[in-house]
Amino acid sequence: MIKNFILSALLFTSTLSYGELFLEITKGSEDQFKVAMIPFEGNTRVSKQLNNIMRNDLIRTGEFSILDEELLLPVKIIDDELVYSDWKLLGMDYLVTGTIIKANNSLDINYEIFDVHKKRKVRSSKVFGIPNQIRQLAHYTSDGIYESITGIKGIAATRLLYVNEIKDLQLLSTYKLMLADSDGANEKTLLSSSEPIISPSWSPDGKRVAYVSFETGMAKVFIQEIASGRREAVLSKDTQISSPSWSPDGKYLSLTLYQDGNAEIYILRLRDRTLTRMTNQFAIDTESTWSPKGNKILFTSGRSGSPQIYELDLRKLNPKAKRVSFEGTYNAKASYLPNEEGIVFVHRTSDGLFHIALKYKRENFIRILTEAKMDESPSVAPNGNMVIYGIKEENQSMLAGFSLSGARFKLPASQGEVREPAWSDFLR
Repeated sequence: MIKNFILSALLFTSTLSYGELFLEITKGSEDQFKVAMIPFEGNTRVSKQLNNIMRNDLIRTGEFSILDEELLLPVKIIDDELVYSDWKLLGMDYLVTGTIIKANNSLDINYEIFDVHKKRKVRSSKVFGIPNQIRQLAHYTSDGIYESITGIKGIAATRLLYVNEIKDLQLLSTYKLMLADSDGANEKTLLSSSEPIISPSWSPDGKRVAYVSFETGMAKVFIQEIASGRREAVLSKDTQISSPSWSPDGKYLSLTLYQDGNAEIYILRLRDRTLTRMTNQFAIDTESTWSPKGNKILFTSGRSGSPQIYELDLRKLNPKAKRVSFEGTYNAKASYLPNEEGIVFVHRTSDGLFHIALKYKRENFIRILTEAKMDESPSVAPNGNMVIYGIKEENQSMLAGFSLSGARFKLPASQGEVREPAWSDFLR
């Protein structure tokens, strides 16, 4: 039985935090979809709240330009057909209308999307709400709008993990493992400790998280249930354990263990805590992450003389690591894009600065995607179209993100140093 560590220095709480993130859009994509959103019919207060959240969800992607409310026109229907000409004159590409329905102590939404240029309805959907969860209802609706227009699944209803370090007047640090909606709102503290917390990782079903805590005096990996707060160390070994990553089926964790004096990659079967060693090298092997299909693992290794990215094919018996990064003297912390057509990672350029980079399988060069001096810990959204990462700006650590279409945003906190983001999978 795994020992359940509950120390007085650690506090579990599900209350709102005072370090809430604030979204700042810094750049949109160049060719945005122009959309008119008519306030949904129904309760005026709820409609206004829903509309604000959905607008912000779509604007945050950087791919949408939403018409100001004061410029909206009446929706004209003649012979049961929408009159598109007025919206075309306004330069709109799409029109969104909807109705709020109160049912069984919760709210549902019916909404429709019209293509102005093709003069036809492209979607008619109903979203079933959860009692007292207007934000989730809005996120689900905006995700449907996003997918209908772009052809890519929306991520407004996904969630983020990250670590917030808050220093008191004596400069003593408190480390908080935080959970928030993808827009930084609805922030909650999952764990608070006087010792560092690093490397948070989501289970595929979004019900548990794994992370590294130094509460015992050395790095240990814990799994924690989000709903109950119950937590346990995954192994009782008296050795450093770090860099947890969940397999896509949720049955395994890949880990870094130092049990023989050197950092190596292991796979832990959660059902019976069986360990399988995957690497055996004199150099450090760490920062493993699974492919979306669960048949490969990326990891960082210094075996070539500098940190580089390697890949293991788990379908092979005794697989040998294959090097996949060659440009530059530092490439690390890699993740697959969801359909495995490329990887996103941290790359050090010739001027010594660290940036987030992308390498497609079909290309023999890398693309530098960020511009700050110290970019770190990229996490790819489950739709593969957005990346969130840590930056340092004016000596403050915060989160930033970008879409592959060119949009950019920041998520600074009202308090503390924010780092180590992790994006959840789709949660519905």
